Amino acid sequence: MHDSNVLQVDCAILTISDTRTLETDASGMMIKELLEASGHPVLERVLVPDDADEIRLALKRLEEKQISCLISTGGTGISKRDVTFEALFQQIEQEVPGFGELFRMISYQEIGSKAMASRAFAGFTKRDSLFFALPGSKNAVQTGMQNLILPELPHLIAERRKQL
Repeated sequence: MHDSNVLQVDCAILTISDTRTLETDASGMMIKELLEASGHPVLERVLVPDDADEIRLALKRLEEKQISCLISTGGTGISKRDVTFEALFQQIEQEVPGFGELFRMISYQEIGSKAMASRAFAGFTKRDSLFFALPGSKNAVQTGMQNLILPELPHLIAERRKQL
């Protein structure tokens, strides 16, 4: 249930995986369900492999649709195939550093020192979309969505839209 006084934010989901399909993408489905349950429409759901060029192209296509919030899942670890950070961090014009810091802090409380391997990040893209990069696991998605993204999404968008 959502509060009608809270800003609804149009969203898109970008899953980065070599092994999943849209049908088997439990993390992407969870993001969609949580956003919609909070009153935020999901306009697009896209899946691309762990390939930096394809990831950048998918982000560019989503940005061109002027979607306010883009959330990716997958590719934020440190394996050689995890290239989300390298592909997308350079697309961030203004980072929201507290997201990655808080995500790792909360994850540390849940999984211990393994949390240091997460390269989750957030910021505003050059086309002014709010972008969140989440890990691919359902537990990590639930942590990021429920503790950080959903409580702050309307506030972050409202702050960004304020006029000088």
